[in-house]
Amino acid sequence: MAAPGAFRLQALSIVRRQVAQGETLFSQGDGHLSLFEICAGQFKTAYTDRGGRQQITGFHLPGELLGQDGIGTGRHCVGAVAMEAALVCTLAYDQLGVLCHGTPNLQREFHRLLSRDIVRDQSMMLMLGTERAQGRVAAFVLDLTRRLHVGGQSARTIVLRMTREDIGSYLGMTLETVSRTLAKLQADGVLAIAHRDVRVLDAASLRRLAHSAG
Repeated sequence: MAAPGAFRLQALSIVRRQVAQGETLFSQGDGHLSLFEICAGQFKTAYTDRGGRQQITGFHLPGELLGQDGIGTGRHCVGAVAMEAALVCTLAYDQLGVLCHGTPNLQREFHRLLSRDIVRDQSMMLMLGTERAQGRVAAFVLDLTRRLHVGGQSARTIVLRMTREDIGSYLGMTLETVSRTLAKLQADGVLAIAHRDVRVLDAASLRRLAHSAG
């Protein structure tokens, strides 16, 4: 549940939009017109280079915002695709400016969320600097559990809506290395894994491995 006073687009009576699994919410290069709050479901964002190679840049969970990438340039620098059936609240960015101008608390909360996203992205970039596969995967799982917990879900059990290949793209690892590392974490009693269901068995060890990733 969101904290009192939290930035929530759905509280502003904004239009809701259903997004089917695999559907594109916005594409790389689209003009930036709206912000989106994820009310249900999960999304992935990806950058595609001129050669057609795709790099996963993030996974986005219920309660989080999408679309901030286009604020500076006026165009989205990544594309966003639903990893499952989802629901988003949309708000025209120009309208947000008007609302923030008349509501200082809303403006402060929006800036706080932007700052939080920047800090999280910086932390993940530092983590990717490590060569230790276990540390990368542990940091990834720990990040997901923390963010889901903020959204009111269990901090011990998660469902990986993304594929192992997508995880590898995000972490700079091969599919085989991701699978092998998850299997090692399960064999060591840190995680219990059943296909997409992941349960944290040893949170202390998970944190220790994640911290070793920077």
